[in-house]
Amino acid sequence: MLTIVRSLALNGLDGCIVQVEVDVSSGLPGFDIVGLPDVAVREAKDRVRAAIKNVGYEYPPRRITVNLAPADLKKEGPVYDLAISLGILASTEQIDPVLLQGYVFLGELSLDGSIRGVNGVLPRVAMLPSGGYHRVVVPAENADEAAMVQNIEVYPARSLVQLIDHLKGEEQIPPHFVNTEELWKENGYKADMSEVRGHLAVKRALEVAAAGGHNVLMLGSPGSGKTMLARRLPGILPSLAPAEALEITKLYSLAGLLPPGRPLITERPFRAPHHNVSTSALVGGGKYPRPGEISLAHRGILFLDEVAEFRRDALEALRQPLEDGIITVSRVHSSVTYPAGIMLVASMNPCPCGFLGDQEKECSCTPLQVQRYLNRLSGPLLDRFDLQVDVPRLSFNDLENSAHGESSEAIRLRVKQARAVQIERFGTEMTNSEMAPAQITKYCPLNQEALQLLRSAFDRLDLSARGYNKIIKVSRTIADLAGEKEIKVEHIAEAIQYRGMERKYWG
Repeated sequence: MLTIVRSLALNGLDGCIVQVEVDVSSGLPGFDIVGLPDVAVREAKDRVRAAIKNVGYEYPPRRITVNLAPADLKKEGPVYDLAISLGILASTEQIDPVLLQGYVFLGELSLDGSIRGVNGVLPRVAMLPSGGYHRVVVPAENADEAAMVQNIEVYPARSLVQLIDHLKGEEQIPPHFVNTEELWKENGYKADMSEVRGHLAVKRALEVAAAGGHNVLMLGSPGSGKTMLARRLPGILPSLAPAEALEITKLYSLAGLLPPGRPLITERPFRAPHHNVSTSALVGGGKYPRPGEISLAHRGILFLDEVAEFRRDALEALRQPLEDGIITVSRVHSSVTYPAGIMLVASMNPCPCGFLGDQEKECSCTPLQVQRYLNRLSGPLLDRFDLQVDVPRLSFNDLENSAHGESSEAIRLRVKQARAVQIERFGTEMTNSEMAPAQITKYCPLNQEALQLLRSAFDRLDLSARGYNKIIKVSRTIADLAGEKEIKVEHIAEAIQYRGMERKYWG
């Protein structure tokens, strides 16, 4: 007898319906799974066999064939265990096949019949309303995550027996709901910008970067405060919109990185991988592609501390996603695309010893060593940093006499106002850093005085076309922070000063 049970697969970050076709027929006992299953899917036959027996149902000593359709889509993980077991029970008339209609099933089976949680529930379940499906059964530990999707009924199941009793109407599992308002109340950053003494110019640069979503490179001696400043940058970014939070949560669900008890990511991500990170771990990949650090930092910050120590091929792989806002991972069987709309924040020393240009310590590096060190950051990648900021080492008097600066909340208020101007301008959740050339022409007209200053800087700094556009984008953000509709010469002047490090250190 043939039974069809519905489950869900993933194609990149998009869910798609999988029909689990279970046929139990006469013949020598056997269990075959077809439809491009991976090892974890093929091993389902042992888990399903033991689970059915251990919960008191009969495992048929006949030929069982399971087809996972569509057959040309790679099936990964143990998420199909539950659907396969129900298909076998329905095909052997131990439960009525009609009871399975209208449901979609996800879950891994333990040998004792309990249902384990799985990764990637949210991106799978998110497609159900658009596909016309409104009831899904998920493991109890994934229920909060699945309940983030609107217009569906989520039934959390702890065991195969409990689920069958629910289907038969003997013991109802109530639909699961989550109070999302409570989740948003947990939002908050402990590190505050007021804890940073001095560095007023650097704080101003970070405020501009936060307001426009611009990439930042900080150069300075060891211990000057680069990392401390970077780790306080998320606290001045505006709160996530609900759609952004859901998009980020999908990525973390797929990667299996959702914190326990946190079904929704409500804070902007801050990812700081170590400098020995591989290229695939940074941009995504693997035998079965998964999002890398750049996608996990989507709508947030990717911080590369001591960026010159990273592998050259890993850094160069960042160039395309920084421009396009997406990363495409291609493999033999498939090609998947993940979002990568990030702010790239990097820090580095100006030389191997770290004290080139320091006012108190003498640099011990030769010019050749300095040049080799700086050249670890290629010109094309360097050109993608909108702001290049010098972070000088503070003296004892600076630390002792500097008053506490503005709080992150005060800076964040100005950033939110500037972001609101941009949302009104573009009609969507878009920042100035994402403007295309046509939008730059439309929204960033320059008067003659500003144009003359920019022309002078273009020749003096030997700017590329990308550098020219980035100065205009940054000046647009500075004008937004000042509440000005037009870009003035002082806005251009401030934007130009954020390109001075390239000439100072790279020549």
